Amino acid sequence: MRQIVAATDFSTRSQRALRRAGLLARQTTAELTLVHVVDDDQPEALVDVEQREANKFLNEQIGSLAELRDVRCRAVVTTGEAFDAILRTAKSASADLIVMGSHRKQILRDIFIGTTIERVIRTGPYPVLMVNTDTEHPYRHVIAGVDLSEPSTHAIKTAKVLDLVNDSNLTVVHAFIAVAKGKLYAANAPQDQIEGYVARERMQASEELFSFLKAQGLGGARWSYRIVEGGAFEVISRVAKETVADLVVIGTHGRSGIVKMLVGSVAEEVLRGLDIDILAVPPIR
Repeated sequence: MRQIVAATDFSTRSQRALRRAGLLARQTTAELTLVHVVDDDQPEALVDVEQREANKFLNEQIGSLAELRDVRCRAVVTTGEAFDAILRTAKSASADLIVMGSHRKQILRDIFIGTTIERVIRTGPYPVLMVNTDTEHPYRHVIAGVDLSEPSTHAIKTAKVLDLVNDSNLTVVHAFIAVAKGKLYAANAPQDQIEGYVARERMQASEELFSFLKAQGLGGARWSYRIVEGGAFEVISRVAKETVADLVVIGTHGRSGIVKMLVGSVAEEVLRGLDIDILAVPPIR
């Protein structure tokens, strides 16, 4: 049986995450652990009170949320720093997936660096589903960014194992840059020459993509493919809108160190910039 851990701070964002986690657990007959973390940097008596109240509220939610009916659930209230306690709970539960609500949107986007969900993604070995939208149905339109790297295909394989994608609901997105396009414009080349050059670059990018997917044991006759000129985040965002995607699958490129895993990466841009659900999958470690 699969194990899903859903973290909640009892906010509206977390409520959406619990509902999605319940729906996923029901779809896959997974066991669901609901975890709430109490800050232990306060008087012990207050910590005890908050733990009792949180445990009561978690169990009330298990009984009241429609998506949690007929799902094997358990409530865990623990203490400590939020991201660390969530990861400890996931390890104890042998979690296959962590589900969390989206980060709070900020005008200063770099406030995101250091939020709980970013630290869980950056430091843990678990796939993390960041829930941005209300739960209505299983995911219908999924897009996955592939940049010809092993982490990007590992993300797709993980999403398939978790039953988040299938052969009929996945669109593979690959961005390419037509390097010489700017020079052609600068040289006042005819438009048909520029378009022909971009078309050849797209054809080459397509051949490289299909060859790479085949080598990775991936590809499906019913999958859709979008090979689009432009920057990776720009292309993913555009295709997400055009396909009315309700889930984006993205691989993270892990590195050691405090800020190297997500800072400056496409994964970070996707997590910050899109308002749909996002599955962030760490590389194999």
